[in-house]
Amino acid sequence: MNSSSVRLTHQSLRQFILKVHSRCNLDCDYCYVYHSADTSWQAKPRVMELAVAQQVVRRIAEHAVAHRLPDVRVVLHGGEPLLLGAGRLGELLGVFERGLAEAEVPVRFSLQTNGVLLTPDILDVLRRHQVGVSVSLDGTRAGHDRHRRFPGGRGSHGRVREGRGSHGRVMEGLARLAAPEYRHLYAGLLCTIDLANDPVETYEALLASRPARIDLLLPHGTWETPPPGLADRRRRIPAAPPSADRDATAPTGGTPYADWLRRVFDRWYDAPVRETGIRLFEELMAGVLGGSMRTESVGLAPATLAVIETDGSIEQSDSLKVAYEGAPETGLDVFRHSFDDVLGDPLIRQRQSGADGLGPTCGRCPLVAVCGGGLFAHRYAPGSGFRNPSVYCADLAALILHIRARVRADLAGTSPGLPELDVRGT
Repeated sequence: MNSSSVRLTHQSLRQFILKVHSRCNLDCDYCYVYHSADTSWQAKPRVMELAVAQQVVRRIAEHAVAHRLPDVRVVLHGGEPLLLGAGRLGELLGVFERGLAEAEVPVRFSLQTNGVLLTPDILDVLRRHQVGVSVSLDGTRAGHDRHRRFPGGRGSHGRVREGRGSHGRVMEGLARLAAPEYRHLYAGLLCTIDLANDPVETYEALLASRPARIDLLLPHGTWETPPPGLADRRRRIPAAPPSADRDATAPTGGTPYADWLRRVFDRWYDAPVRETGIRLFEELMAGVLGGSMRTESVGLAPATLAVIETDGSIEQSDSLKVAYEGAPETGLDVFRHSFDDVLGDPLIRQRQSGADGLGPTCGRCPLVAVCGGGLFAHRYAPGSGFRNPSVYCADLAALILHIRARVRADLAGTSPGLPELDVRGT
């Protein structure tokens, strides 16, 4: 499939990421907010004031009404959003709930948290406003605490008291969230992949918390600053896509993230009953079967989100912070600009252009409709910007080939319509 066969039109924004608190109570070493090329968090107010929130509501309502959106999604983010405390959190949610109700705009609330502050009073507020909760958990205690640590070095998976490393704050919060009165709020887990962790052990540790869905996240990186384990790819951007080869099979060497994910996929896919959803796998399966894909990490679905910082400034996806200083900035804010103005931003336009927004290498790739070039931030290289394949290009191709082979085998020889591929040399 080439770029001319997949074209998508620009779309309105539907998801609004609110940076309601710009600081965090953890110091995770892989965090793209505090440990990446962009350092703008240092100049942001700690907390989103209610006056800013009220103006954000007006802009969301204006956009939703103008575009006749059936609903919008508001995601509370940070930093750590629960640092607001129960009182301020409830006030902020009330501002959004009332303002959007007055405009007759249905809203779905969700929140991403490290789980440390999932206390009963916080959970009561979240239940009152029906806020879905996703929690960051990196699997086993050892795997989690290797990266997700309190300032000063204490692991968040273990107890803070007396420096003990046994199951503590995050697991206690998850246990409360999974209780019958709050269980309906439990949206799932976010897990950043670490090649040092056994993939199946990691998956089964996540399953122990009974999530409805798991997001397995590739560590952020670019062609200038590759992710862990891929240092040899620095500035080595492939000039050609995977080539067609009827007898191609997925490679087992040189694609460490695909190797890790394949083991989880096989464990998940071969389970006798459905244990949980894994978004990445479900999206790729939909893609190889020719279905629609709805995530920004793979596929060609147009980006429909905007980030609003604590001061009301409007930004692109904050994963762009890994690219360079100021990468997410649009120069717009909710006091002087509408969300329609955001749609004119060059990077937003590129991210809403489907295959036409990709570079020439991706445009010639037979996997473009499924891979979609990977996450936008992971394509960055100085000089060529974001018109490159993902730094995970070889891994994504290998994983897609593996999933396609498994799905095809179960379809008893029926073909989802993708050509055979060889990712050797990517």
